[in-house]
Amino acid sequence: MNILFIVPYTPTLVRTRPYNLTRALAQRGNTVTLATLWENETERAALRGFSAEGIRVIAEPLTRLQTALNLPGAWLRGQPLQSLYCWQPALAQRLVAEMPQARWDVAHIEHLRGAEYGIYLRRFARATELPMVWDSVDCISFLFEQAQRVSRNPFGRLVTRLELPRTRQHEARLLRQFERVLVTSPLDRAAFQDLERRFALPPSAHPIHVLPNGVDLDYFQPIDMARDPYTIILTGKMSYHANVTAALHLVNEVMPRVWQTLPDARVEIVGQNPTAQVLALARAHPPRVQVIGTVADLRPHLARATLAVAPILYGAGIQNKVLEAMAMATPVVATSKAVAALSIQRDTDALVGDDPATLAQHIVDLCNDAPRRRRIGAQGRAYVETHHDWKRISETLECVYHQITGIH
Repeated sequence: MNILFIVPYTPTLVRTRPYNLTRALAQRGNTVTLATLWENETERAALRGFSAEGIRVIAEPLTRLQTALNLPGAWLRGQPLQSLYCWQPALAQRLVAEMPQARWDVAHIEHLRGAEYGIYLRRFARATELPMVWDSVDCISFLFEQAQRVSRNPFGRLVTRLELPRTRQHEARLLRQFERVLVTSPLDRAAFQDLERRFALPPSAHPIHVLPNGVDLDYFQPIDMARDPYTIILTGKMSYHANVTAALHLVNEVMPRVWQTLPDARVEIVGQNPTAQVLALARAHPPRVQVIGTVADLRPHLARATLAVAPILYGAGIQNKVLEAMAMATPVVATSKAVAALSIQRDTDALVGDDPATLAQHIVDLCNDAPRRRRIGAQGRAYVETHHDWKRISETLECVYHQITGIH
């Protein structure tokens, strides 16, 4: 098939869903055009890797000035700020200009931030017959509902509270703009179904489809190296409000209980752009807490850690940090929120607890029981091999394309 894949940010190992889906679709013999944006030279250079794999790239820069110009327009139109945050007229115009000769069979549009490109293309006669899939990834209003209650960031709570009504209305409107809607988890599908009822939307001919996130099992795989004793790792983008809240919860509420029994236990927080709140954790607890920030390769950190934690208090979709740790056979201790979208066997594939005392006890127990750590790590690896292989997920996505295009 000839696929137009629109992503409103450069796909990277951190933005794992578009990074892996585009590559897997191309490896399956499809012609893939990646339409995306870059914000710095590192991202621009990363796009050359897609070209090397036979994926055609149409890319335009997204500057801070352009983003600043976009936000008032979203507000005046009654839309959430995210809806136009990544709007780049130059990219939209290039897609319209290329439509006659490109002859795409289907357009795949990722995230709330990308949906505007699909709506724009619909305005042109040649696009009216182009089937479109909106991969919402997560239900953002569902995420905001939780954030305004639980986030430890006052500014984040204020923004989500202001944005929530507009986000609900906008997401509900988008549900009837495309031939198919994808989400990463049943929880997000249920949240969208709640929006359908809230806004009394007309019946849809097609249910919202769950397409889970996967993990690159060739890249993230067990490494034969010694694990550091009593080392607990938390990974993720550390400017993201849900991860910031998780880091604060771990260090301030869970680890004091762990340190009572294991005074030598160490926390490594690994992820790009740590906020001032996260950096302050290392200053408050030297040398027990280390904020590492951006790393070129996450795998050695996961391989050396005694265990990985995902103390997520709110969120949407699938937590990639959990899948990546499991793929490395690193045992995971998580909250129910972190694994709610997964079909794991608790106490077998991962240890799950929701209060600080339970999480701390799981951490202490695993730190003191090497055979159990190895068993849970092996079970976690087996789980992701069965349920979260990008190759199988891309096959499912192709079936969705076939359904709406009639091409087989």
